[in-house]
Amino acid sequence: MTTTTLSLPAPAKLNLFLHITGRRADGYHLLQTLFQFLDYGDTLHFTPRTDGRIRLLSELPGVMPEDNLIVRAARALQQASGTALGADIRLDKRLPMGGGIGGGSSDAATTLVGLDHLWETGLGEDRLAELGLQLGADVPVFVRGRAAWAEGVGERLTPVEVDEPWYLVVVPPCQVSTAEIFSDERLTRDTPPITLAAFREHGGRNDCLPVVMARYTEIRNTLILLNNFCEAKMTGTGSCLFGAFPNEREADKVRARLPVTLQAFVARGCNVSPLHALLNKAT
Repeated sequence: MTTTTLSLPAPAKLNLFLHITGRRADGYHLLQTLFQFLDYGDTLHFTPRTDGRIRLLSELPGVMPEDNLIVRAARALQQASGTALGADIRLDKRLPMGGGIGGGSSDAATTLVGLDHLWETGLGEDRLAELGLQLGADVPVFVRGRAAWAEGVGERLTPVEVDEPWYLVVVPPCQVSTAEIFSDERLTRDTPPITLAAFREHGGRNDCLPVVMARYTEIRNTLILLNNFCEAKMTGTGSCLFGAFPNEREADKVRARLPVTLQAFVARGCNVSPLHALLNKAT
């Protein structure tokens, strides 16, 4: 076992569209979506311990350590693998909470993948994805690390190759509760399923957007503003909005025209997660 610190990215994701196609008897929503990664995100630093302790050295406001997905992911891997090892974990947080770009899910996935590598537990991608699904519906796509067409509750993943444009991502000054949106009676829950070929030809929409705009004036106003410069979309249940551009320069030009009070960043779309690209390069 190496005793050096392993630093790994936990990239953001975008939902390029999100259709709600039904609802199961247990209340979970059936959906179709397309996930793509960004070359922008959090960074996690893992230092192994021999005493089995999991210590998260970075605090997140309003989140108890025991509830943090990073800690829960590390403990799930310990239990599944039977390892006696532990880790000190430090998080450099860049992704907004409640932004719909997968910050917590990506942190959990990077923890599973990173500690599996560091502890040499060798569980493999399928088992790690199973553990990830217990932590959240979006975690498996980050574990597998490939842009994917997703169905079911988001767990049925088919790797896809799509264009990798530059994106301008804008962060309205609010956090969206996913549970609130999915429990709203106004949410469309009967969108007919489509195929990947149909999406490539006609595109898709985000069924959550009308409910989010009705609940959050900050998001509605930011969407109207961004639509002046590009076709603005919302990722997941929000709050982040995005537009696609052919190159970094065009995206940066629009970012420069936004109010300085509005948080935004420019990133490249990636069909292979930066986490996996880094680990594949190292092996």
